Amino acid sequence: MDLVFPHTFVPWFRSVAPHIHAHRGKTFVVGLSGELIAAGKLESFVQDLALMQAMGIRIVLAHGFRPQLEEQLRLKGQESKFSHGMRITDAVALDCAQEAAGQLRYEIEAAFSLGLPNTPMAGASVSVISGNFVTARPVGIVDGVDFIHTGLVRKIDAMAVRRAIDTGALVMLSPFGFSHTGEAFNLSMEDVATSAAIALKADKLIFVTEVRGILQSIVQDPARAAELEARQHDPDVEIDQELALADARRLLAALPNPLQPTDTAYYLQHAVKASEGGVERVHIIPYKVDGALLMEVFTHDGVGTMIVDEKLESLREAAPDDVGGILQLIEPFEQDGTLVKRSRTEIERDIHQYTVIEHDGVIFGCAALYPFPEASTAEMAALTISPNVQGQGDGERILKRIEQRARAMGLSTLFVLTTRTMHWFIKRGFAPVDPDWLPEARKRSYKWDRRSQVLVKNLK
Repeated sequence: MDLVFPHTFVPWFRSVAPHIHAHRGKTFVVGLSGELIAAGKLESFVQDLALMQAMGIRIVLAHGFRPQLEEQLRLKGQESKFSHGMRITDAVALDCAQEAAGQLRYEIEAAFSLGLPNTPMAGASVSVISGNFVTARPVGIVDGVDFIHTGLVRKIDAMAVRRAIDTGALVMLSPFGFSHTGEAFNLSMEDVATSAAIALKADKLIFVTEVRGILQSIVQDPARAAELEARQHDPDVEIDQELALADARRLLAALPNPLQPTDTAYYLQHAVKASEGGVERVHIIPYKVDGALLMEVFTHDGVGTMIVDEKLESLREAAPDDVGGILQLIEPFEQDGTLVKRSRTEIERDIHQYTVIEHDGVIFGCAALYPFPEASTAEMAALTISPNVQGQGDGERILKRIEQRARAMGLSTLFVLTTRTMHWFIKRGFAPVDPDWLPEARKRSYKWDRRSQVLVKNLK
């Protein structure tokens, strides 16, 4: 064995342990696009799902079959028909959809049955259950267009699905539903996954898709979405790692109606619906990144975009009315020397630099952002979380929002000064530097007797 291996594996394994503990017993609905299967990535994806289930996560898998259905139609000499961003499913298309779904169900079940030695599936025992869990209704006629056998989810039999996952099985939902009269309807994977996540009150809904996530540039300039979407797969173009539900709603309202899955609004509309339906976390991640599912679930930053419902805990930029709440929050930390003392006048002057978290009108977290554009950097100061809620991830949420604000200003680094929380920042990507690194304007106000550690994080 390579002697270096334990020094990298052990710290890494310990670092993911909190995520394993946090997700044990939780219910995740995973929406799998047919493109992943067409790209030959099913086996590795199934291995990752099996690992997640082995860690105690209850999984419902909804699969799509767009490319497989297209192939069946081509073999029959038929062309796909679309309107209003939905497939028109005539009798031939319905027959092709049933063939494609049956073949995929066979492939997925076979992949979960693999148990070769020296693979992640060795020793795994995953029972896959599928059935008539989905009741559908027809789309009907829209603007004079008859969608025939295209449907929408009417109901998910949540009780039956829960009973199945309670036994330790993985439930698989195909994009088909049946009406009360026994008619079959072709559904979209996204509709099935979203409806299942809402019905099950799932802890997460994860779309494994053709897109990397929501591009930061589109969030900042939705009017140019059509132009910017062409750079979806450019690794130099950054995605927005976390998007509040309120921001996601505003972005969706500013985007044109989606016509294809690669349009930003396509998955975003389902993410917003799921969030509004009570799903706390909705993720959009790329299937092209090997291990994307594991990285999104078990690492701090993940690889895609997460939409978060913040209606109970509002993360926002501060307003003048927040001055009193900020003072009350930071005062104990100023008294024990954790924070440098700030006067009410200073906070009133700088109030628009602050980001706060509030719950029912009470502020229990804050931080300030002071830019130094001449040095392409900014300082995050006064990061404070109420002792009553520490350990719940709110410090990380504020840090991410501050990073987003700094990136939006075009800055390349973010720095902090701290005397007691150095390791917290190092764990989140900051690195210590000498105080001489500080921008000249900030160096002049640096208190050498306080001996604060300077830590820097690269934002690019």
